[in-house]
Amino acid sequence: MSQDDFLQSLRALVGAAHVLGGEQAAPFLVDWRGHFRGAARAVVRPGSTAEVAAVVRCCAAAGVPIVPQGGNTGLCGGATPDTSGRAIVLLLTRLDRIREIDTDNDSMTVEAGCLLQTVQQAAQAAGRLFPLSLAAEGSCTVGGNLATNAGGTQVLRYGNMRELCLGLEVVDAEGEVWHGLRGLRKDNTGYDLRDLYIGSEGTLGIITAATLKLHPLPAARCTAMLAVPDLESALALLSRARTGFGAALTGFELMSADCLALVTATFRQQRLPFAGEGAQAPWFALLEMSDAESEQHGRERFETVLGTALEAGEALDAVIAESLAHGRALWHLRESITLAQAQAGRSLKHDVALPISRIPQFMRETGARLAEHFAGLRVMPFGHLGDGNLHYNLLSGPGFDAEALAARQDEIYACVHDAVHALGGSVSAEHGVGQLKVAEVARYKSAHELRLMARIKAALDPQGLLNPGKVLARPDQADSAAAS
Repeated sequence: MSQDDFLQSLRALVGAAHVLGGEQAAPFLVDWRGHFRGAARAVVRPGSTAEVAAVVRCCAAAGVPIVPQGGNTGLCGGATPDTSGRAIVLLLTRLDRIREIDTDNDSMTVEAGCLLQTVQQAAQAAGRLFPLSLAAEGSCTVGGNLATNAGGTQVLRYGNMRELCLGLEVVDAEGEVWHGLRGLRKDNTGYDLRDLYIGSEGTLGIITAATLKLHPLPAARCTAMLAVPDLESALALLSRARTGFGAALTGFELMSADCLALVTATFRQQRLPFAGEGAQAPWFALLEMSDAESEQHGRERFETVLGTALEAGEALDAVIAESLAHGRALWHLRESITLAQAQAGRSLKHDVALPISRIPQFMRETGARLAEHFAGLRVMPFGHLGDGNLHYNLLSGPGFDAEALAARQDEIYACVHDAVHALGGSVSAEHGVGQLKVAEVARYKSAHELRLMARIKAALDPQGLLNPGKVLARPDQADSAAAS
């Protein structure tokens, strides 16, 4: 089939206005950070699951690769095509309906192109909570959240996206629809296809809708920022909060002083809420507790636990939010770190997971190794201490400029990821693998594990047309990826 005939077939399936090329397609061929740029035959915007299935069947018949894309907020290039121009980008943002909210079952069924923020708001309007929360929630989509098994700031209480999903609707590589939108919490009838597709980044099938788990709205939310003298104290504070709050502890974030200094320098309207000794602390923790009883009950419980932490020296100072607006301002400091780093120059992002008990060791040893071999790099770590997920980001600076960072990035990645692997960690916690970490997957996973993953890919996508080169190296690249 010629290129013209292929594009004409796509136009017949979804409408000419929804097959984009040229300048219209350009924004969808580059990732959010501008690190990956690709080419595509077209950007195709189906408006329903049936249209997705029809487009997949068309591509399968023509042997055309498919790169699914949602909000295009990913950090690993998972939704960006390669430079060959062979693929289409399948943009799912028109699949944006909320199909059902079932408050008796505490579930809602939504399409993959729904913005996360839209889902949160719809749940709240129904008197329920959908707890996934992350900085890009105003632009990321549910399909992308599921494809990367997104985590965010409340994993400690509610789990990753995998734990928040009850069922899926998926278009497979042959254009067949798996209707798995079951609102069941127990279904022990064979292999769990839902868990297979979640986190697969569109390499096994295209998620078009999901049934999500809802929770009761909390009666009160208590938020505090604490100045912490060292990482061991941060771990002791986390242990105390878990003991004192139990399942009510919804978030525990860790931020270095350098991260927050960059935020306040970049966004002048933001201020660190401490003076004196607290302002000089090397680390800061952001805690959130959700109380099911009342504002007064939650506040008293919160103040009691934080008071004992201050007495024990686990914190130098604490600021408890006096209102919802005050709490949002504290969270805004945390959520502005990524934007501030983006404006500060080139950076290398490491989204890693470690056993919580080993985080102080990782920070000390990796920081020393980087200072020895890459003097001048700025280390900007922050993340979700409550679930062991660190964003160990490295920025260029006067002593190590952007050119040096680009030239030595492979060495730097290896330095950090080797340290993570040696301590029993993972080189990807919540951002996925995409094309950025394909070589790392080949480097750190066992040959047996890679063979099992390759067999699954071959069984579900025999032509290798679904997001090729993401998560696993393409067969023609496997040897070089494993050797790198």
